[in-house]
Parts: sequence; structure tokens; C-alpha cells
Amino acid sequence: MADRLATPDAAAALARVRLVHTVVWAFFAGCIIAIPLASLYGRHVTAAWLSLAVAGEVVVLVANKFRCPLTAVAARYTDDRRANFDIYLPEWLARHNQRIFGTLYLAGVIFALARWALAAA
Repeated sequence: MADRLATPDAAAALARVRLVHTVVWAFFAGCIIAIPLASLYGRHVTAAWLSLAVAGEVVVLVANKFRCPLTAVAARYTDDRRANFDIYLPEWLARHNQRIFGTLYLAGVIFALARWALAAA
């Protein structure tokens, strides 16, 4: 099958989807990194809001069989199915993204809960 990126319109559309996907990814990655930092500085309410924002994204991923909805949008414009065809990330990071950031998210939430419990004691 010929690559659907044969038209400039398809290439531009894919680039836009990849850019939006990357910005959304950066937002949630930033939230995940910020959770333990907020907690470390005693900003427990901020850590809770960040955790809830990421939990919302997890719900979206679970509802879409652990795929970002933007992946399906990007797939309309190319036959490429490498791990990073839909986002501006290195292929290795795109391939292991959920494992890496899922682990960081859980560790950050556990850390934040522990800090909150110690602060409340």
C-alpha cells in the first residue's frame, strides 16, 4: 500500500497532529514530574490536582485500549506505524512511554501520599 503522505495536505495534517500530541504529552509528563516536587515543597493540594489531571488522562487511555485518541487521528494520514509515527519523541521513548511514565506517576503519587500523611501527623 502506498504511503498516504503522498500529498502535502496529508503531511501537514500529520505534522499538526504530531505537534498537538507532543504538547499534550509534554503537559502530562510535566504533571507527573511535578507531583513529587510539589509534595516535597509542601504543596499537597497542588500535588493532588496534578495527580487528578493525570488520572483523567489514564481514564482516557483505558477507555481507548491504552492508546491515545490522537494516535487514531494521526493514522488517517500515514501508513507508518513506528512507535513514534504520531508524536515528536524518540522512537525508544514512544515505545516505552507508558511503562516509564506510569512507573514515575505511581512512585510520585505514593511519595506525595506519604509526605501528606507525615505532614498531617
